[in-house]
Amino acid sequence: MAWKWSRRIVLGLILFGCVLAASVARAGTMKLFLKDGTYQLVSSYEVQGDRVRYYSVERSEWEEVPKSLVDLEATRKAQEEEKASQQKQLEEARELEKERFEKPENSGYEVAPGLRLPQEEGIYSVDGLRVIRMLQSSAEIVTDKKRAALLMALPGPLVKSRSLVVLQGTKAAIRLAQFLPVFYVQSAEGLGARLELIQVKPEKETRLVEMVEVRGKMGKPAAGANPTELRTTVPLERTQLAPGLYKLQPTHPLEPGEYALGELDQEKLNLELWDFGVGETPGK
Repeated sequence: MAWKWSRRIVLGLILFGCVLAASVARAGTMKLFLKDGTYQLVSSYEVQGDRVRYYSVERSEWEEVPKSLVDLEATRKAQEEEKASQQKQLEEARELEKERFEKPENSGYEVAPGLRLPQEEGIYSVDGLRVIRMLQSSAEIVTDKKRAALLMALPGPLVKSRSLVVLQGTKAAIRLAQFLPVFYVQSAEGLGARLELIQVKPEKETRLVEMVEVRGKMGKPAAGANPTELRTTVPLERTQLAPGLYKLQPTHPLEPGEYALGELDQEKLNLELWDFGVGETPGK
């Protein structure tokens, strides 16, 4: 059986180790409070008549002060609070560490025998016996310099100005082995109904997602002109499996190359994309 290494569990393991290390480091170390509000870090102390003898952690030697200068009640109270705090932290860390063994990896929708989606919202793909969480990348809009130069050269007539929507880098970090991948979209807001699969084009240092054209003069939109978004899309078969859960799959095998899932909002593409590649590994 597989076990879940969620972010919460990893943090729990780190916390567990830190608490143990801190406990060891603090073992035998305490604060001896003085009545003037200051304190000495000591490994032990004892009351001898009207004197308090203690071993200074800072100076690594035995020292004495008059008992009248020491706040013994505050010292004992601080020791009790420190022990209680350490115990609470250890218990919390142990509970988180136990989840590593007790909490199954997947407890959501079953996409294959014995293979389930995580419960968290997101976009997932299945690669054999693995569930892959798709990652988002932010696209940016840049100016088509060639078209801008044309506008400057021909100021009179109306010419379409063009901007480019690009992703940085020529290859996505996530690579899928399947040429007919399946995507599962978990979203309470019905994201799966608004996604589009886009074939992106690698350029010199970026990947072209789409071109945005608007008719205008000298780089200014004409009155009433609406931008036109031009992109290469791949038809998707879209199935709603459950409330908030959609299954998406291309209607035909994908060609080797770069792709992205993008959300459409009133026919406008959101610049936060889920990009991936098919057929090659990054850097090749």
